[in-house]
Amino acid sequence: MDYPKIVILIPARFAAMRFPGKPLALIAGRPMIQHVYQNLSRSSKNMPYAVDVYVVTDDERIETAVKQIGGQVLRVNDDVASGSERVFLAYQRFLKTKSPALVVNVQGDEPLLFLQDLLPLFDFHLKSTFDITTLIRPRKDDPEGFMNPNRVKAVVTQGGKCLYFSRSPIPYGDSKGEWNLHVGVYSYTTSALERFFTLTPSPFERREKLEQLRALEGNLNIGALSIHKELLGVDSPEDIPIIEGVLRGQNN
Repeated sequence: MDYPKIVILIPARFAAMRFPGKPLALIAGRPMIQHVYQNLSRSSKNMPYAVDVYVVTDDERIETAVKQIGGQVLRVNDDVASGSERVFLAYQRFLKTKSPALVVNVQGDEPLLFLQDLLPLFDFHLKSTFDITTLIRPRKDDPEGFMNPNRVKAVVTQGGKCLYFSRSPIPYGDSKGEWNLHVGVYSYTTSALERFFTLTPSPFERREKLEQLRALEGNLNIGALSIHKELLGVDSPEDIPIIEGVLRGQNN
């Protein structure tokens, strides 16, 4: 049986502005990029997809760290404005002939995300008419996260259509009320990924420093699926002890 081909690409830069060297920061004794890659490479026997996972980087140190664990690496050394642009170049140069059904961009700072968590997103996307899909985590009684500009908020309709993303506390209202935390995953159809690459950085993208706003301003539809497990992206060194606490809890 021919299963739909899914390509997962993990863009990883060493020279991140807010946290230089972040992909190689140690979490429970292992580089963060190792956690992310290995979590996304753990397939199950009954999985209805053929999944390939690659780290996309411009840095030899990151490439070496991934290859030391037997991982697959694609080098894209171009100076690009976003992770999605690096993902597009990797797809165009190395993977287009594989004709994947979806190209999935997973940020390299999501060490609590596993492949099993993404299977519902693949189902959701392939059964929808959305150009791009992503994950959100419903939140409540989290005023600190609501006010934190590193926690990106998503405004989503009941039908799952994304209207806007912001670092500001949106939607307006009680900080203890419900809001959606955006999780750093983007699933693209190949045509949507190619269209995204033709778009120039948009006004809202520049203001918010959120590349998904370029897609919305370029009239690409983004759908969102809720995920309810404990997830936390690493935005600063202070997040690492929190992640390690979650991992200790999972291992007990």
